[in-house]
Amino acid sequence: MDKIIFILTGLDYAGAEAQVIQLAIGLQLRGWLVQVISMIKPTAYVEELDELGIELFTLNMKKGIPDPRAINKLKQIIQKFNPDIVHSHMIHANILARVTRVFVKIPVLVSTAHSNNEGGKTRMLLYRATDSLCEITTNVSQDAVQSYIQKKACPANKIMFVPNGINLKQFNKNEQDYTDIRSELGLKDEFVWLAVGRLVEVKDYHTLVTAFSEIVKRNSHCRLIIVGEGILRATLEAYVRSLHMENHIKFLGIRKDIPRLMNASDAFVISSIWEGMPMVLLEASASELPMVATDVGGNGEVVEEEVSGYLARPIDAPDLSQKMQKMMSLTKEERTVMGKKGREFVLAKYDINAIILRWESIYSDLFKTKAQDREVERVN
Repeated sequence: MDKIIFILTGLDYAGAEAQVIQLAIGLQLRGWLVQVISMIKPTAYVEELDELGIELFTLNMKKGIPDPRAINKLKQIIQKFNPDIVHSHMIHANILARVTRVFVKIPVLVSTAHSNNEGGKTRMLLYRATDSLCEITTNVSQDAVQSYIQKKACPANKIMFVPNGINLKQFNKNEQDYTDIRSELGLKDEFVWLAVGRLVEVKDYHTLVTAFSEIVKRNSHCRLIIVGEGILRATLEAYVRSLHMENHIKFLGIRKDIPRLMNASDAFVISSIWEGMPMVLLEASASELPMVATDVGGNGEVVEEEVSGYLARPIDAPDLSQKMQKMMSLTKEERTVMGKKGREFVLAKYDINAIILRWESIYSDLFKTKAQDREVERVN
């Protein structure tokens, strides 16, 4: 057992994609032969995978447009590589991999969801209808696992919790970054909030901007830095202008120096309506940043209330604002203690090396069980 294919919907700079890339790289370094397949044309990690010698394929699908031809394309890639494990990620790739299995031999198929909300009833019915075509479904938070059981997307005996992992070596407290990045961005001694994520509806930046604008009315000595791109950027920038907050909220777009930006910030905030297990919260914890997060999905599994941060109600600007103000009212020493608690927590539970070993154990158990089942069938 040494060949694996990862299939995912697309490759851009988002949490689920980052996790798949870390798994692919980690397994390759441990001696696996790894391929990555993106259903739509990838827009990130292409050079990184190429430099490491990991083959990347695309099915060249169009976003939002079903294309049955993708089944045959995927079938051909699988036949040529002949993997021991196929591991799909996110709803579209999970369903595609399961359907494709009808037409090609796949020794073990693992499906991973990355949220407690991948869509409505139709998608949950698709999961249920194709469940027999995979060995196991996993999700990235305990909350999400329970949600999928309740929605009857997966039976309780065929779904398990496997958390995201983080490379802790990439995220360390660095005082030089604090000075350099603040100088680059024109920041002085203001209290700096950092938010990282796609500018899409689920991240609910509208509520965050509203909450932060209320803080500025009481304390103008603060900034909100938003990192990410998405279809709502122009709308959000217009909303910021309507509130006359241009001097307090800065949009940076895509950045590849997230660890340095975290080192230059005083606290992290995430305002999502729903989540799985946000990589950015693990990264903020590893960077010793105290956090304010909406209490959805796996957020509450990472942010320990009053220990490493505060939890706020989703879609509730007054509550989010109150929790952010509570954070700002702490002394620097109190926030430092919170940050250190956060790093200790992720070190104990979310180190990527431990997560990769766990995946190897899962793959091995499934592969052996499948081989034993085939042997029983042959004997009978």
